[in-house]
Amino acid sequence: MKKSTIIAAFFSLAFISPALASCGSDGNNDPSAGAVNVTVAPEFLQADARKQNLELSVTVGADWAITANADWVSIRPSGGVKDATGIVKVSVDANSGLEERSALINILCGGKAIKTVTLTQGFVSQASSSVSSLTFGGQESTSTFTVTSNCDWELSTSDSWISVSPANGSKGETEVRVSVSENNSEIGREGILNLSFAGDKSEIKVSQLSDVVNVPEGYTLVWSDEFNEGSVPGSDWVHENWAAGYVNNELQTYTDKAVDGKRTTEIKDGFLNINCFKGSDGKIYSGRINAKPSTGWLYGYFEARICLPTGKGTWPAFWMMPCNVDWGSNPWPKCGEIDIMEEVGADPDEVSSSLHTENYNHTKNTQKTHAMHCAGAEGEFHTYAVEWTEDAITTYVDGKVQLRCLKSEMGADHDSWPFHYAFHPILNLAWGGDWGGYKGVDESALPVTMKVDYVRIFQKK
Repeated sequence: MKKSTIIAAFFSLAFISPALASCGSDGNNDPSAGAVNVTVAPEFLQADARKQNLELSVTVGADWAITANADWVSIRPSGGVKDATGIVKVSVDANSGLEERSALINILCGGKAIKTVTLTQGFVSQASSSVSSLTFGGQESTSTFTVTSNCDWELSTSDSWISVSPANGSKGETEVRVSVSENNSEIGREGILNLSFAGDKSEIKVSQLSDVVNVPEGYTLVWSDEFNEGSVPGSDWVHENWAAGYVNNELQTYTDKAVDGKRTTEIKDGFLNINCFKGSDGKIYSGRINAKPSTGWLYGYFEARICLPTGKGTWPAFWMMPCNVDWGSNPWPKCGEIDIMEEVGADPDEVSSSLHTENYNHTKNTQKTHAMHCAGAEGEFHTYAVEWTEDAITTYVDGKVQLRCLKSEMGADHDSWPFHYAFHPILNLAWGGDWGGYKGVDESALPVTMKVDYVRIFQKK
């Protein structure tokens, strides 16, 4: 090459147009190496946990674009022109998460990032428990729940019969064990666990029932199950096993077998749990158990303390049928039926009692029945009972008369009053059916559990 050619080439490079150099269009200029003048203010963005709008002032020595690498950040406008100062609105969604998060805001020229602004968003200190309340039987017992937190927390109580471990923790999930001492009083008691964190707090209600047996006047306790021992119902209980649709067009399958590793009946934390759930095969499973169905009891005071489930489609019941029925000569309803308590989730907290006989039954719309509103029947424990004598049957809800039927009023013949032989108690949780599903069912409510604290049977001395 001639010397004059070399000199010309040198001057061509020295005086190349700034517009061409700005975005490195020939591949020899690296915008990130400072070929383009960029002014951004502020150079860092900090947001608190709220939804909010921030601003950036941007000036670039070339046409530019701006983007963010997080979907919780939106930017308007999406870019600008050379040397014109632009105000960029940065909108940030609320951070409901449990920790700080960051995003990168990139200013681009020619498709390359020439400036990056870091946006950091804080979080709200949170600590929450997996339960809002705990209920225990009267015996000394323990239960667990989980605290999920993004900050330090403490659990405290002023009630000496409640203890917790651990009593404090930090970020993450922590299993907490709550223990209660035996309740020797004749009534239940309530306490509070305070979950404190970052200047805030929430409460967990702790209730303990009483296991003290209140014997009705003139009676003596002849049988009971307090459900304080073992993991499954004892030998006095007999399970029903039958397919969906067997009675009342109910949708559940009754079984005593574990399904997907879960039992339909189990004893846990001092309670009998009757579980209704959907199996992996698409079927609904639940439990129905009978107390001493071969012998039962003739007359007496039958009582259970029960916490009913919630959900449209549930149909829990505590009721009685005769023992060793000859269904050929004495079919239902001729044999008789005593419904101490029934409730359907479509009508929350409305509990009812009924008697069915040949002359008085729901197929004729002549059954003897009564319903009442029981606030908290779903989710809280209440007592349901029947006093059955030779001449009368009276049901109770928390000691209040629900239904009273007299033999003298209904008639002494078998078709009107078949209650002259032994009956046995039944506990079950149906799903759907003629009554339980009369407003449809909501499978999103599943799984559900009917909890029973005890069943007690008294007879006259």
